[in-house]
Amino acid sequence: MQFLFLTPDRKVHRGRVALLAAILPLFASGPRAAAQDTPLISGAVGFFSSPNHTSTLQPVLSPLLAAPLGSHLLVESRGTLSGTFSSQTGANGPYHEQFVASLNYLQLDYIATSKLTIVGGKFLTPFGTYNERLTPIWLPNLANAPLILGIGITPSGYNNGGQVRGVLFSNDKVQLNYVAYGSGSSNLHEFASGRVAGYQLAVYLPTHRLEVGTSYQRLLQGTHVNASGVHVWWLPYRVPLEVRSEYAHGARSQGYWIEAAYRLSQWHGPDSLVGRLEPVFRMQQTFGSDGVPAVNKQEADFGLDYHLPNVVRLNTSYGRSFASTGNANIWNFSLTYRFLFPAWKGHK
Repeated sequence: MQFLFLTPDRKVHRGRVALLAAILPLFASGPRAAAQDTPLISGAVGFFSSPNHTSTLQPVLSPLLAAPLGSHLLVESRGTLSGTFSSQTGANGPYHEQFVASLNYLQLDYIATSKLTIVGGKFLTPFGTYNERLTPIWLPNLANAPLILGIGITPSGYNNGGQVRGVLFSNDKVQLNYVAYGSGSSNLHEFASGRVAGYQLAVYLPTHRLEVGTSYQRLLQGTHVNASGVHVWWLPYRVPLEVRSEYAHGARSQGYWIEAAYRLSQWHGPDSLVGRLEPVFRMQQTFGSDGVPAVNKQEADFGLDYHLPNVVRLNTSYGRSFASTGNANIWNFSLTYRFLFPAWKGHK
């Protein structure tokens, strides 16, 4: 079960919060709740376009399943089915197509107590924040992932093994959250992973909606190397602002990204023509060659999201990258639709 503490009310479907909000009441003590064992199907369909050096069109279906098994067990899974159609920009030749189906994660959660969840299976690597919280296609403010995503994260973004996560301490002013995990080596298709161990600690201040956390990972096969990182998320109460930042350091690389998004909902409400707009800016920089671009690189991205009715979002962005190998423009466009419904009608 993934935890996302900094989720503003105006974006309740961020992360897995909307899904968990629907599921967690099913685990309440007392009489059996209505539809207690009804699985929920969530996810999104999207269309992505990147008219850069290579013109790319990509339709994507990303379903997510959350199936409670009684009062303490929960099965979580997410898959991706995508097609990629690409052609050299300006070329008159046909597009080249490729279709990919993948299982992003498949895990069993045992909710032992209100402060401890034990997880086993194929899970998203809990290093940093982006991999667990923002990789679903309906969540990120910008379509292109940060350059440092590969530090502490395998190319597939997951591990096979187990983890424990939950809350070490909490009161009205502070909450200390933890994740500890280990993964075994595997070469199986869709379950390939390396042998690693790591943890993440995060302090959340509810009155300020501020989270500060740190991540650590140790590779336990081949050449043993470490990766570490810190993150800061801030979503103030008074203004519809989101500030996210992360720094990561690997064996031969390091870098950072910082992103700010401001929903113009203060102009006639979030459902007004202007209130649906959300400008976004992200600055990032990398150094090294392991898990990041092969050269030192700087990149600035400017985005504009438009939140249409019925959980439909239009995302456009322009970026400019600066590197010793040359500078480049980065354009991205996307349209996503989020869905959520029960697998079948529950019994009372």
